[in-house]
Amino acid sequence: MVTSQPGLALVYLARGEADQAAAMVAHAIEHPIDIPSKERPPFGPLRLTPLLDAQAEIAYARGDRTTLERAAEALAETSMQYPSPMLRAQALLARGRLSVLDNEPERAVGDASRSVAEFNGIGVPFEAALARLVVADGCALGGRGDEATFERRTARDALASFGTEWWAERVDELIASAPPGSFDVPSPIPHGVFRSDGDMRTISWGSLSVVVRDLKGHRHIERLLAEPGREFHAADLVRFEAGSDPGLRIDRGIPVLDDSAKAAYRRRLDEIDDDFADAHADNDIGRAELAEWDRDYLIAELKRATGLGGRDRVVLDDAERARVSVTRSIRYSLARLAESCPALAQHLQQHVQTGTFCRYERDALHPVDWTV
Repeated sequence: MVTSQPGLALVYLARGEADQAAAMVAHAIEHPIDIPSKERPPFGPLRLTPLLDAQAEIAYARGDRTTLERAAEALAETSMQYPSPMLRAQALLARGRLSVLDNEPERAVGDASRSVAEFNGIGVPFEAALARLVVADGCALGGRGDEATFERRTARDALASFGTEWWAERVDELIASAPPGSFDVPSPIPHGVFRSDGDMRTISWGSLSVVVRDLKGHRHIERLLAEPGREFHAADLVRFEAGSDPGLRIDRGIPVLDDSAKAAYRRRLDEIDDDFADAHADNDIGRAELAEWDRDYLIAELKRATGLGGRDRVVLDDAERARVSVTRSIRYSLARLAESCPALAQHLQQHVQTGTFCRYERDALHPVDWTV
């Protein structure tokens, strides 16, 4: 049956017949059949996306980096040509899998977590559960065994609830083969705090409580956490955040960076100088490179925000500029949050969806109530 080719290939994979699965999906990609169906659209590269997604999963299971890279590139190209959350999620997941094979755990966790958020955002929990397994692989690769086990257990419960016992059994085997001591996974977090206190922010997640400098992206996230599941247009998030400054004339446009954001960026630049000094003293090349990347980003943002005579540049409040601004701000704030509270940063990466429309989607299995 034509529409069952990707699914049938994955059945072979689940049975341990990975070579047969790889051969089947490769043949289907090389010889596509032009028959309309829900699973394979009848035109252009879209008809190949289910097959490419299956090929990426099979190649990942076999450790076939060459095939996985080729599938990931094709999925990324298609997602750019035909923008949609589903295609974007598939491309991110393939890239996350590739990062695992390339021994890049942080990139793998980041891409796979964003894939989870995209899948959750469009209501496909089965795919989100599979993406969680790649998040777990990235965590395990990075030495975060407890987080890996938690992600696998969460994915396992979701997969079992769909009646896919063979998937659940595969995950059980992964959990059972984990090193001793990695089962001390903290209980699901029922409540979190993400509260603004002036120019600082109090954040609590489980037993950890920190106070960090507030950022524009934090304020966007706070708005999303206040109403889980509600979609906000990026332009509305910009207006909400800009409205915190009563002297701002929204009808004349919004500053690229407001005064509080510029002050926070400059404070962070001072902190980066200290990071550089410590990194060079410890001969920590990796930390020095991260600090340099951080400084280049902040300097570029500050230059972008000012024009002749140091005056603020403003941009029109159109959808595309708002989308870019909100997405960049949220990603930057999550990167900073990961330094002090990596578990919460990972949770938000998985459940905050950015784009023209943004939202925070509760975890269906372990919902969190927020104080903001």
